[in-house]
Amino acid sequence: MKLGIVGLPNVGKSTLFNALTKAGAESANYPFCTIDPNIGIVSVPDERLKVLGELYKSEKVVPAVIEFVDIAGLVKGASKGEGLGNQFLSNIREVDAILHVVRCFEDPNIIHVDGSVDPLRDIETINLELIFSDMEMVERRIARASKGARNDKTLAKEVEFLERVKAHLEDGNMAKSLVVEDEEEINWLNNYQLLTQKPVIYAANVMEDDLTEDGASNANVKKVREFAVNEKSEVFVICAQIEQEIAELDDEEKKEFLEDLGLQEAGLEKLIRASYRLLGLISYLTAGPQESKAWTIKVGTKAPQAAGKIHSDFERGFIRAEIVNYQNLIECGSFNAAKEKGLVRSEGKEYVVQDGDVVLFRFNV
Repeated sequence: MKLGIVGLPNVGKSTLFNALTKAGAESANYPFCTIDPNIGIVSVPDERLKVLGELYKSEKVVPAVIEFVDIAGLVKGASKGEGLGNQFLSNIREVDAILHVVRCFEDPNIIHVDGSVDPLRDIETINLELIFSDMEMVERRIARASKGARNDKTLAKEVEFLERVKAHLEDGNMAKSLVVEDEEEINWLNNYQLLTQKPVIYAANVMEDDLTEDGASNANVKKVREFAVNEKSEVFVICAQIEQEIAELDDEEKKEFLEDLGLQEAGLEKLIRASYRLLGLISYLTAGPQESKAWTIKVGTKAPQAAGKIHSDFERGFIRAEIVNYQNLIECGSFNAAKEKGLVRSEGKEYVVQDGDVVLFRFNV
């Protein structure tokens, strides 16, 4: 899973990136301190893997990962070259979702690029830049496709669709709100990798005092939540500064620190849950003496395609999947014990893999 972090300058974006990835991106109180897109890989915390690793005495425990791409702070006119310009928008064309950091705190010591804190205005500024960038891409595609459209009915139909997309964007709409008519149009739209079609998670960045009640009394957070409901996006409340402090602690210190703050979990866990919900993802598990590993798949993935995540040969030569529920496996103490109790199922090609399935694939190539 790959998330692109966007936001205006000085909203806490790079501070959050530092906290999430411990990658040490430069963070300072002035715009554009992130010059190149910083990239960080983060393990998805999963207690089940640790337990499986101990049960199987695995040499390695391999969690699922999220890749974060931190884009330099965008400003009004970025798509036309203002600030550091459109070069950074290309860095998030291939992400699965956009993590949009929104400033929901007042602090006279941290300059806001527009002079005041207004999360909805900030969201609109970023969204407009994404729309402008998409319009530019669509116009280039129209110019290319139009050349062959006279002699190609399919290409002519796609040009008509592109014109519809362009008109939709010109009206100030995000591509994800466009009504598509058939499978062909869905495939075209997905192929364009438009920024405004990507799902969005809003990180409402607050001061420490607003964390314990999850931003309930923060008027700015309320505005972001209301906005997100309308566009079917996810929101989580975070204090980037606190997250950076947490990132420096070991597991035991982190637990104590969160308890002192009255928090159940750190922001990374909140973000991962929001990401999995938004993108419709789950994890299945494999375990053995060599390694215990988590594999991320889409909800509704069938067994052969889940096997293909491990290796294409597994999907191509799929015979069956031997499956035991994680909890049942732990309670029984071993795969064989679970099998003796009839808790290991043999599933075929139509089986839809569930979160927490511990799977052994049988295949022959």
